[in-house]
Amino acid sequence: MKPMTEKHLAVLRRHMVDVIEIQTDLASEELGKAALDERVLAAMRQVPRHLFVPAAVAPFAYEDMPLPIGFDKTLSQPFIVALMTDLLAPQPHESVLEVGTGLGYQAAILAELAGQIWSVEIIEEFASHAEALLQRLGMSNVGIRIGDGSRGWPERAPFDKILVTAAAEEPPPALLEQLKPMGRLVLPVGSEEQLLTVIDKDSAGQLEARQLIPVRFSQLEAV
Repeated sequence: MKPMTEKHLAVLRRHMVDVIEIQTDLASEELGKAALDERVLAAMRQVPRHLFVPAAVAPFAYEDMPLPIGFDKTLSQPFIVALMTDLLAPQPHESVLEVGTGLGYQAAILAELAGQIWSVEIIEEFASHAEALLQRLGMSNVGIRIGDGSRGWPERAPFDKILVTAAAEEPPPALLEQLKPMGRLVLPVGSEEQLLTVIDKDSAGQLEARQLIPVRFSQLEAV
C-alpha cells in the first residue's frame, strides 16, 4: 500500500475535529458550552499530530484516543487537547507557559494561537526532540527548557496564561505566583480522582477556581 499524502492526512485531521465537535456537544452540560472556539479547531486541523508521536503509533494519530510516547507518558486524546486549549483561551498578544512539553504537540497548537510559548519539560529526551521538531516546522515562537515544571519559569514570568499537562494534587504555588493578574491557569487537579480545573486570577490577585470534567493524566513530576 502506498503511503498517505498530505491530502489524505488533512482529511483525517478534519475528521478528528468533527469527532471533537461531537464530543463537545455530548459534554455540553458539564462544560457549559456546546462548541469550542473556531480558532482552536482551526489549529487542530492545521497541526500534523502524526509527527508528534512515535512512528509505531502514527497510524492512530487522528483517532480520538491518547497515545503512548515513551517513559510511561501519553499524548492526550485530541478532544482533551482541544478542550484545555479552548478553556485557556490564548490570544495572539499573550505569553503562555506550558508545563509538560512531551513531544511538543500541545505547544504546537498553542503556538498557532498565542504570541509566545514557554514550555518546561522534565524529561531531557522529550525536550530535545520537541525542540528540534518545532524548529523544523518553523514554529519559532516556542522556547523549551528542561526542568521541574512545578516551579514554572521565573525568568520568563509573569505569564498571561498557564497550561499544565500533568495532574497535581494542588495547583503549584509557583505557578499561581507567576500568573499575571487577570490571567488563567488550566490544569488537572487530583491524584486518583482528577478534575479538569480552571483558575482565574482577578486584578487584585484573588483566585477563583471552577472544576469541570473528570480526566486522567500522569502525575506532575517534581525534582
